[in-house]
Amino acid sequence: MLGVHGLTRQYAEVRAVDDVTFEVPAGKMIGFVGGNGAGKTTTMRMIMGVLAPTAGEVTWDGRPATRADRTRFGYMPEERGLYPKQGVLDQLAYLGRLHGMSQNDARGRAQHLLERFGLGDRLKEKVEKLSLGNQQRAQIIAAVLGDPTALILDEPFSGLDPAAVEQMADLLREHTSNGVPVLFSSHQLDLVDRLCDGIVVLHKGKVVASGTSEELRGGAPLRYVLSLTGDAGWVRGVTGITVLDVEGGTVALEPESEEVAQRLLAEAVSRGGVREFSKIRPSLSEIYREVAAA
Repeated sequence: MLGVHGLTRQYAEVRAVDDVTFEVPAGKMIGFVGGNGAGKTTTMRMIMGVLAPTAGEVTWDGRPATRADRTRFGYMPEERGLYPKQGVLDQLAYLGRLHGMSQNDARGRAQHLLERFGLGDRLKEKVEKLSLGNQQRAQIIAAVLGDPTALILDEPFSGLDPAAVEQMADLLREHTSNGVPVLFSSHQLDLVDRLCDGIVVLHKGKVVASGTSEELRGGAPLRYVLSLTGDAGWVRGVTGITVLDVEGGTVALEPESEEVAQRLLAEAVSRGGVREFSKIRPSLSEIYREVAAA
């Protein structure tokens, strides 16, 4: 398990990361979300030891993470870290050797992954000659090449087409199925919602929400959509109901409680012609906007 405990980073008068605490359990994928400048990249750099924290610590299996532990972590930085003038296969093989792999194992593993992700005909191509999406593929391959014990990935899906996103998602699932904890940041909230076992929301350097997507949704306001065969304007006069939007026979509403919602349904049935009465499931984007604005 990877643990982050009270991580803080101060730059003169600016506190970029403020007492950030969360865990990435073994075999779980945790999404790290927040707006630009929220502190995600700074936190990841402190996890990797690239930046020293002003306060707090990173733990691995319940003890302070060491330099030796971190050499086994796979890391993908926000800015691509591959050398643009070097051939992609040679470069990946070199990075594999830095992780302790033999020349043959590093080269063989790198070639296998490049071929798997459609770059088998680009093995000798210089990185700068690859498209941005293919550079992203190569960067992710670099992160997973050395049989990592943990993965820390900063915007790994940026610039990838839908097919490549699914390929990379499958690759990450292979690692979590082997017990590897995975932390990745992304602005693609629908993707985070679909892939992740848990979510950490950062805003202005602070954790403002964390948990599974269903736990985060559990804190959202209770809202329903009611669709009737007739006009729904009468709902505006029901005590305990806030009407969010009404159009013809369909109304989006926020009841004070579940009891109030059920009373509304009973009245709608008594009036006849109920087509639909269902809870509105907020998107992760809506949840993020609400917790960030709180």
